[in-house]
Amino acid sequence: MNIANKNKPLLIAIAISHYCEKVRWAMDYLDIDYVEEDHAPLFHRQYTARYGGTTVPVLVADEQALVDSREIMHYLDTVAVDKQLYPQDPQLRHQAETLEELFDQKLGTATRNWGYYYAIQKPWKIAIAWGINAPLREKIKCIIAASKIPGLLRQKYNVTGDSKKAALQDIKEVFNVVNQRLNSGQQYLVGDRLSSADITFAALASPVIRPQHHPFYNSQLSKVPTEIVAVIEELRETPAGELVMRLYREHRQ
Repeated sequence: MNIANKNKPLLIAIAISHYCEKVRWAMDYLDIDYVEEDHAPLFHRQYTARYGGTTVPVLVADEQALVDSREIMHYLDTVAVDKQLYPQDPQLRHQAETLEELFDQKLGTATRNWGYYYAIQKPWKIAIAWGINAPLREKIKCIIAASKIPGLLRQKYNVTGDSKKAALQDIKEVFNVVNQRLNSGQQYLVGDRLSSADITFAALASPVIRPQHHPFYNSQLSKVPTEIVAVIEELRETPAGELVMRLYREHRQ
């Protein structure tokens, strides 16, 4: 960490990671001043390993390292001043935490695997996207390694046509859970204000919604393959998809 910023929390991230977007959004929402250090996926572990982490996000703050997004969210809630990520009511808090766990374990994994199935067909685009905000040497190394990226992703995440279908099924199942919660006309998933559940759902659903005001994803679909567009448009028309777009519009600009 830069000495001039030693008193600010340090977020070690991959810029386009939706789990990092979850934590980044939470800190922005809570008005927490922090420093973000972005790395490319092929090289991030040498930085997260310094703090006992294997993946991103990692948050270094108050002389401790937090290496799980839910752990980070709970920490942020304890240091927030004017806003909260979790409701004070114990029952509502339990609901928010239960939904957050579902989104983390099922939705985040599914949107990643679904996206990678299509991404490996254009490895140069993956290499460029992985290098966003990363040090120049990492950008260059990603480009050099572009041809190897599809094989690495297939091996690590078992990316196949069947896995893509299974991922989309998981996505739709989670969206249906959210659709049911929104049937009563409520504006947020838990209680009457933004919570960790909303931020987590919107951030982890963003790869299949492409909302406006996302810091990295382009919401325009004119250059996106028709098969991907069909899924995005279908999901955008659901109550859950509309929630994602509204949350980004109202709470992420």
